[in-house]
Amino acid sequence: MIQYLKSFIKEYYKFLIVLLAIFLLFRIELPYKVYTPGGMIDLGSRIKVDDGYESDGKLGMAYVSVVNGSIPFLLASYIIPNWDIVSDDLIKYDNQTMKEAMQIDKLAMEEAVNNATLSAYHKANKDILVTNQYVHVTYIDKEAQTDVKLFDIILEIDGVSINNLDEMRAIVENQKEGDKVSLKILRDNKEITKEATVYNTSAGLKIGIGVTTTYEYTETPKIEIKTKAAESGPSGGLMMSLAIYNALTEEDITKGKKIIGTGTIDAKGNVGSIGGVKYKLLGAVNKKCDIFLVPKDNYEEANEVKNEKNLNIELISVNTLDEAIDVLKNM
Repeated sequence: MIQYLKSFIKEYYKFLIVLLAIFLLFRIELPYKVYTPGGMIDLGSRIKVDDGYESDGKLGMAYVSVVNGSIPFLLASYIIPNWDIVSDDLIKYDNQTMKEAMQIDKLAMEEAVNNATLSAYHKANKDILVTNQYVHVTYIDKEAQTDVKLFDIILEIDGVSINNLDEMRAIVENQKEGDKVSLKILRDNKEITKEATVYNTSAGLKIGIGVTTTYEYTETPKIEIKTKAAESGPSGGLMMSLAIYNALTEEDITKGKKIIGTGTIDAKGNVGSIGGVKYKLLGAVNKKCDIFLVPKDNYEEANEVKNEKNLNIELISVNTLDEAIDVLKNM
């Protein structure tokens, strides 16, 4: 057997070297990603409401396809249209690892699902009661002077309970530069107290901490929302809220059309901007969608792509869930 292997290697060593080289080229990843046109996640198969209403059309989330930066894919991006190289430094903050950035994106998606549910139930006049909320630390500025860590849960600042970023800002803005605020946090299931120093920036007084809020709630009717392990980020919030609202109400806002879109959403139904609109729009066209909903802050970029590439899709910009529902009802 050993003799046979020696003979085989001797005869085919050039082929084996090439094979090994190709394997290593795909295995070695550089600090880049390749963004490519994405596709559509049909929310009709993801969102189930007890005794909910059916839809004649489709409501879907647009997404960006991302390929890890191995050498063959990086080289392919110079040949294939709309394959673009993006540095990892543009995806994460300077003081974060890629693992931390991915974990933060997971929390952002959980927040998006929660906000979509809350805003849709409120708009549909259905019962939903928040029973718990968690304020996760998901950003620490490199200028921050604090012993708070990423993924700590903030319970109080200076003895005041905190439920979201706005409440945190209100407390900090009442301080003076150089003041120290006390933060009661939950870390590894233990309550401990940490500090942060207030400092001045061009945008006002800060402590250099950003947060993401997730919720627990009870709702009537009950809802089940399925997500996949590979999915992350907040940009599906708008379309999830529309799909939930459509399942809760008798009038079908799709009117038989294939509607795709993107945009963050908060618990009050305000729509926020996203990244990668070019790839989401191209993916929507590839999926032959009729309408693309986009946050107003991203409309100009999306419209430029549409006109430049002569895309056959209706582009609609929205600022709120109310506005999106009104536009679709009046199509």
